[in-house]
Amino acid sequence: MTSHQTTQTMKPATAAKKLGVYLEATPAEFQEGVVSRSELNALQADPPEWLQELRRNGPHPRPVVAAKLGVSIAGLARGGVTDPLTTEQIDALKKDLPEWLQKERATQAEVRKEAARIKEKNAERAGQPQRPRS
Repeated sequence: MTSHQTTQTMKPATAAKKLGVYLEATPAEFQEGVVSRSELNALQADPPEWLQELRRNGPHPRPVVAAKLGVSIAGLARGGVTDPLTTEQIDALKKDLPEWLQKERATQAEVRKEAARIKEKNAERAGQPQRPRS
């Protein structure tokens, strides 16, 4: 008996998400085909010019925009940012620093601080023996 290994493939939307690019800005042949795991690995290891350009200048998908601005995706929505942004637009927001962005960054900082506190507390608990419950 011989075993046939099937090639793992993914939809273009999944591949674009893994590459951190906005699907609608990718070339038509990327959007219309399927991407194998080996093709994805090749794109990540040696990105073609179109991929380098998208990563450098955008338009960027919301998770990338949120990360570049230091806010959550929900924070983007609360700030009225629902469309993909270019690097230039992101830089302009950072420079102008509108009130919503300042507020969302502060919120995000509090969330990170609380997450670190909980992680530390859990680490302390893990290091101590469990007390029996009565």
